[in-house]
Amino acid sequence: MKRLKTIFLFLALGLMLATGSAFAAKKTITVGTEGVYAPFTFEDKQGTLTGYDIEVLREAGKRAGFEVKFLPTPWDSMFLGLEAKKFDAVANQISKNPQREKKFLFSDNSYLISGSQLIVRGDRKDIHSLEDLRGKKVGTGVGSNYTKTLEDFNSKKDVDLKYYDGNFTVVLQDIVAGRIDATLNDRLTVGYNIKQLGLNVKPVGKPIDLVPSYFVFRQDAEGQQLKKLVDQGLKSLKKDGTLAKLSVKWFGADYTK
Repeated sequence: MKRLKTIFLFLALGLMLATGSAFAAKKTITVGTEGVYAPFTFEDKQGTLTGYDIEVLREAGKRAGFEVKFLPTPWDSMFLGLEAKKFDAVANQISKNPQREKKFLFSDNSYLISGSQLIVRGDRKDIHSLEDLRGKKVGTGVGSNYTKTLEDFNSKKDVDLKYYDGNFTVVLQDIVAGRIDATLNDRLTVGYNIKQLGLNVKPVGKPIDLVPSYFVFRQDAEGQQLKKLVDQGLKSLKKDGTLAKLSVKWFGADYTK
């Protein structure tokens, strides 16, 4: 029996080493991202995928010895695609929560500290906190952490939640048009959209929470190895100030600490 256990142990170890070697030989990894969530991941006027998350992971990859190929993916199928091995990682301003941590690995290093805040039309003066949302219609993205915050608050079911799947700009446009009263999202995203599109919206009240963003991987051997490589790259970006410079480029200030 002991001999059989030893044989199985060596076979398992050999499989792990083979998997690690195969992954190490990769020159390019595939990463799932929405591609419609400016300024983190979106297409510019030339149709080229860009954004803060895109630039950070590309630079981290260079320093870790691999290139990154991004695969635009709808948000509601992002984690399913990772589980199904359609891509090796996910980059989409993702924060941790208990459900995600049970299934996936997160980079040890965060690359951005964002703040969730209520957003309303520019002329609204009646909404400043979650309590002010009672009796209002509030837009939110399917499956996001912002949605969970709203759903947890809405235990009395006195907030009319309207769910969106896809482009966050549509939510902001519906606020301007008066179809919804508010949304909860990243203040950095809102500031970027105001600057780029001239939308008449504004963040109100204090940030509800400060949330670090991470890159996400599977829990298998490949995911573990890729996580280590990405963390090496992120450490290098932080150490020489490149990560801070990218934050200033996209958001006007260093939000990485």
